[in-house]
Amino acid sequence: MASTRDKAGRPIVVVTGRGIVTSLGAGKTDNWAKLTAGQSGVRNITRFPTEGLKTRFAGTVDFVPVEPYSTPALSEQLAAMAAEEAISESGIGSKGDFPGPLFLAVPPIEIEWPQRRELAGASGANDAVTYQDVLRAAATGRFAAMHPRFQFISVADHLADMFGTKGSPISLSTACASGATAIQLGVEAIRRGETDAALCIGTDGSVNPESLIRFSLLSALSTSNDAPQGAARPFAKNRDGFVMAEGAGALVLESMEGALARGAKILGVLEGCGEMADAFHRTRSSPDGKPIIGCIRNALADAGLTPDDIDHVNPHGTGTPENDKMEALGMTAVFGERAKTIPVSSNKSMIGHTLSAAGAVEAVISLLTLDHQRIPPTINYQVPDPSIPLDVVPNVARDAKVTHVISNSFGFGGQNVSLVMGREPA
Repeated sequence: MASTRDKAGRPIVVVTGRGIVTSLGAGKTDNWAKLTAGQSGVRNITRFPTEGLKTRFAGTVDFVPVEPYSTPALSEQLAAMAAEEAISESGIGSKGDFPGPLFLAVPPIEIEWPQRRELAGASGANDAVTYQDVLRAAATGRFAAMHPRFQFISVADHLADMFGTKGSPISLSTACASGATAIQLGVEAIRRGETDAALCIGTDGSVNPESLIRFSLLSALSTSNDAPQGAARPFAKNRDGFVMAEGAGALVLESMEGALARGAKILGVLEGCGEMADAFHRTRSSPDGKPIIGCIRNALADAGLTPDDIDHVNPHGTGTPENDKMEALGMTAVFGERAKTIPVSSNKSMIGHTLSAAGAVEAVISLLTLDHQRIPPTINYQVPDPSIPLDVVPNVARDAKVTHVISNSFGFGGQNVSLVMGREPA
């Protein structure tokens, strides 16, 4: 029997369950079929009026009804769907009795415009409504339901109750690296011997007017309103920004020893995690690329692998001019000449950027790539950028031998995490 510990003597962490929801649909089967067919889930926004907005489309999950809509309500529902699929595939524990902790990546939560307007309307103020007026309306007790819903911990608390996870659930937000951070925390907890299993989820249901406007003010979003499905163009010369999206990804992680003891099917290995912070700018990467380079190298070192061992890169690949350029710089520095021949493909070209969920969603897709030995394409890649000399898998899926994949998540504010996943234990 293969050793259940890695070269550093730590418990090997394996995946026994995967769940996913994106703008393409719910579940691994539907998503994988559409991803490998090169379909786009990006569409015009119908959830709220978009007249006058610079960007009027997103990768929304409109097939999950949440009334009244709010970011935490939809984020919770998406997370529950992904977790249910992952736990079912894993076959771990029993219904409502998951034998480990919950690590949840969730978007920042604050009271949203509809609820603010409701409070303002009940304030009794005749003229301009002040913040104090809103506080007085909230203090009446008539809006008590808003309090538990618009707390950062609310989503994790509800999910912990739903699935019976153990210990205090962890809610975290590390910008667009959040989903990968949740997985990293699960890996580290198992390696430390604190648990034999962990439920790791990244979720985001935050396509709302305020979020859209905030990203527009940062000049981060694509404005290709005439052709939404062609708007996400990672690594292409004509890329003009990312596409906001919603979704959730969930993994059941276990120690290899525990998984084998209960006869679980091993679906992949979380071989390494790396991180490196970059405080250069609130949105831009350090121009020398050192934090991105260091993040990837840390993940490889943690996995006990070399750059030559990596067969595929699932990049952050947002489609913003700055991010794609810096990620290509980082990969070239790490992989050298091999960077030109390692297949690279951004899932965001089809599902959009799922923000807090992205690292978890893309980890699930990376594991499916390992399973099926097929790399989904980067669609909308018609105009290669000569300054990005990478082997972008263009427009059509590619069959390939993939034993080790690295998935990058680089968030605003310089929060960088890379995950290395393998097909089977060494």
